[in-house]
Amino acid sequence: MTSAGPGAEATASAAPATAIEFSGVRKGFGKNPVLQGLDLQISQGEVFALLGANGAGKTTSINILTTLIRPDSGTVLVGGIDVADEPNEAKRRFAVTGQSAAVDEYLSTRENLILLARLSGLSRREAKVRASRLAERLSLTSFIDTRVAALSGGMRRRLDLALSLVVQVDVLILDEPTTGLDTRSRRELWDEVKELAKGGTTVFLTTQYLEEADALADRIGLLDRGRLAGLGTPTELKAKVGQGMVAVHDNRGTTVSQLPTTGTVRDISSVLATIEPEFAESSVSLRHPSLDDVFLSLTAPGPSAEPSQTGE
Repeated sequence: MTSAGPGAEATASAAPATAIEFSGVRKGFGKNPVLQGLDLQISQGEVFALLGANGAGKTTSINILTTLIRPDSGTVLVGGIDVADEPNEAKRRFAVTGQSAAVDEYLSTRENLILLARLSGLSRREAKVRASRLAERLSLTSFIDTRVAALSGGMRRRLDLALSLVVQVDVLILDEPTTGLDTRSRRELWDEVKELAKGGTTVFLTTQYLEEADALADRIGLLDRGRLAGLGTPTELKAKVGQGMVAVHDNRGTTVSQLPTTGTVRDISSVLATIEPEFAESSVSLRHPSLDDVFLSLTAPGPSAEPSQTGE
């Protein structure tokens, strides 16, 4: 028997553990298949974004992952625990922030945090300390004694995120967490998610905002009609849909021509040399593939099968 050698052993030991694993997951509602053999592995400490159109299967995936529904077949593991066979044990390993703020509007920020901490088993003193620390971590200190009904949408989403962190877990599941937020609040929440990931928390994110996935995710899975249509880093996915384009614009700013380019100075010069003389006074711009291009290229148009009651 040959030895793999110390180098191979070191490489294997350095590989991050798997935090979440979907294996052959299928789920249908009535005669409509929604998830059709979903296979996915997410590493510990990774920020993973699951994208897809309404009805693609994102919310069904979240509902299975969070033990709300069972798959028809296949398994989902969180920290090695089967969420269908051991739902209570699995729940100890993750926290969830959903699409709407799950807070009591008649209580203050502090009271909401302390209440959940007490319900989670912390002593009165521990609950107060935890509430103060989370308020500071998520920039809620100035609003800690403000009643939730008086908070802005962005502050309410921060509070919802803080509530999901009352009990420290390895995996944070964010189901469209910035829906309805303005641009500034959305970007501030992104910063908080990035800080959590730096601390080793695995983040599983669903979103309809392609910009959000591009800004946050280490890897992206593109779900289309219950199957993964694309998987990789944002850069890898963009590379799949082609090269950059030199766009030619008329004097009104309308794009009149787009020509492919590798992006090098030599190639761009060659492309410009082919432009018709009539456009010699036109302006040009260099456009790289975006996640919008990936989405349009890899997904099919038309309605999909996920029923509206799943939240999509």
